[in-house]
Amino acid sequence: MKFIIDDANVEAIKNLYEFFPVEGVTTNPSILAKAKKHPYEVLGEIREIIGADADLHVQVVSKKAEDMVREAKVICEKLGQNTYVKVPTTREGLKAMKALSKEGIKITATAIYTPMQAYLAGKAGADYAAPYVNRIDNLGANGVEAAKKIHDIFKNNGLKTEVLAASFKNSQQVLELCEYGIGAATIAPDVIEGLIKNASVTSAVEAFTSDFEGLCGKGKTMENC
Repeated sequence: MKFIIDDANVEAIKNLYEFFPVEGVTTNPSILAKAKKHPYEVLGEIREIIGADADLHVQVVSKKAEDMVREAKVICEKLGQNTYVKVPTTREGLKAMKALSKEGIKITATAIYTPMQAYLAGKAGADYAAPYVNRIDNLGANGVEAAKKIHDIFKNNGLKTEVLAASFKNSQQVLELCEYGIGAATIAPDVIEGLIKNASVTSAVEAFTSDFEGLCGKGKTMENC
């Protein structure tokens, strides 16, 4: 499972890239709006941080298929070959996906709430399909199970499309999909930090340090003891 950051905060991305084994960044128009800078300024900074080989997912804003296609080409031209164009899985979006896939542009089908949406996106040529796990939960369904079902649909129908699960509220949701082996998960910085935050771990590390310093002296490590 690819491990991707769902954010456009440049400092948060820098910090997470320093410590965690992350493999790319996803954005959407709402996330970019929170950055309060010109979209391509922020996206250019993100591309510089993550490098040319990492995945960067950027969403079109247009609503008509022909406009989406033109917008997608500008996005890729400005941000490089490992940029995935996020296209909402609507009627117009499916038309745009069909056209973009014929031109070899990488596509992430987004705004997915049902397995049938994901199946149609896969048939239209999407590389990724992004079900909104927590938002599906909020509608009274099960977002994790929906993502699993979509993964199975892709495999059972011989589609190249992978799941890119999005909209997580906690680490348990991430764990369940990691166990299932979906293609990728894009996760907000606070949830990523929560994946490793554990009072028992902190307590154990502190006890190791205390015991060693009791043996060798304050501030001593295996380097300088």
